[in-house]
Amino acid sequence: MAATPADPPRRVVICGGGVVGACTAYFLSTHAAAPTVPTLFEKCAPACAASGKAGGFLALDWCEFTPPLLALARASFALHHRLAATLDGATAYGFRPVHTLSICAPETGPGSPHPLLPAWVNPAASAAPPRELSTPDTTAQVHPGLFTKAVLAASGADVVIGEVERVVVRDGRVAGVAVKGRDGSVVEADAVVLALGPWTSRLEVTRDLGVSALKGHSIVLRPREPEKITPHALFFSYQPEPGAKMLSPEVYPRPTGEVYISGINKDEDAPDDPATSTIELDAIAMLHKIAGKVSSHLKTEEGAEVVVEQVCYRPWTTDRLPIIGELPGVKGCYVATGHGRWGILNAPATGAALAELILNGKAKTVDLAPFSPGRFLNR
Repeated sequence: MAATPADPPRRVVICGGGVVGACTAYFLSTHAAAPTVPTLFEKCAPACAASGKAGGFLALDWCEFTPPLLALARASFALHHRLAATLDGATAYGFRPVHTLSICAPETGPGSPHPLLPAWVNPAASAAPPRELSTPDTTAQVHPGLFTKAVLAASGADVVIGEVERVVVRDGRVAGVAVKGRDGSVVEADAVVLALGPWTSRLEVTRDLGVSALKGHSIVLRPREPEKITPHALFFSYQPEPGAKMLSPEVYPRPTGEVYISGINKDEDAPDDPATSTIELDAIAMLHKIAGKVSSHLKTEEGAEVVVEQVCYRPWTTDRLPIIGELPGVKGCYVATGHGRWGILNAPATGAALAELILNGKAKTVDLAPFSPGRFLNR
């Protein structure tokens, strides 16, 4: 049994105001034995990158073929329910269970009407009977930006807008962070958490972790009659034309009546500043085409309002497992990134486990060994 640190860190700095940083702040501040309110640095604004532009889909057991991820997802799914009860998630950030369907869209011609298809989905959108992937017992959703901001606000963290340029290390132990524009002064810290998404590996101490970026486009539409849109998450297989690359668009109606549509992705380096991310017009046009195929309610020519057209960058690792844990060789420096498409889902268990590791010396929420940063640094 691991010993509890005799003197848990009093000054914790979190770098990154996305969902992982927010959840880590929350579980640090609500720790039963040693509650610690951190300082959080964010370059632009909380949830300004992928955490504010993701779909917010949650699944209990969709990672069954990757046991470490399955354990993380199961723990996180349970924590999402607990957080929703504590923070009034249904009202604050649109938490709700959903039905989840798989649909194969036809290339041309009419599809097949089916009892499983929601009434708002065009029968012609399905080339074959839809398949139920999950029930409301095992899939749910949140509005990711609102979730991130609600959890961060509940943490009481001191949020500072500023860009962390480097982690300061003295004698193999973290000493704080240097923030751009502060004339070289150091923000002292006993522990530092690096939760900067695809920007994490741009710091000197984490350069060898090799976190890359996946660029993803999405649109959000408000149908003319939002009350007709039921809580069904839809996963499509769609080939725009014969011989073209198969796409996998995702459609998530939200309790507000808005509908989120995504599915155009590619590998691309993230810009230095998330605020300068640029959309690609052909990708956005394809998403509108897909939206129109899914439902006449989602056609702009039928009165659907375009709420936003956007792009974000998700952090990926070469082995598709997130990086969660203490950085070897730098005592007190912790990393939490690389969650790919499951960042919103797995942020609560990541934050809870990291808070335990920092304050107790050992994570109990989930075994962090498979996610250790050392698996990259020891190669």
